Amino acid sequence: MSRKYELHGGQRGSALGVRVTPRASQNQIVGVLNDSTIKVHLVCGPSDDEINVELIKYLAEVLGVPKSRVEIVAGENGRDKLVSVLDMDVETAHQRVLAHME
Repeated sequence: MSRKYELHGGQRGSALGVRVTPRASQNQIVGVLNDSTIKVHLVCGPSDDEINVELIKYLAEVLGVPKSRVEIVAGENGRDKLVSVLDMDVETAHQRVLAHME
């Protein structure tokens, strides 16, 4: 069986810690915890698959990047996730997140 490997050509990126709460009335960033984890409320059901799809879509919109640049790299099956954003430094990502906080 052959296995497909994805190689990344040294692209710069950032990693964001995210804590997700599903079943919200609207998608929104509600705060940033002391450890820089971003608290996000999402309009979706409680299944991990729904949460992951909605989170990627929402963060791509907030950060102004294509969905293909946003990837959940850890925590796919939980509420605490580590999200990678390719081609965006941490400072830019955090500025855009803060600009979208309610």
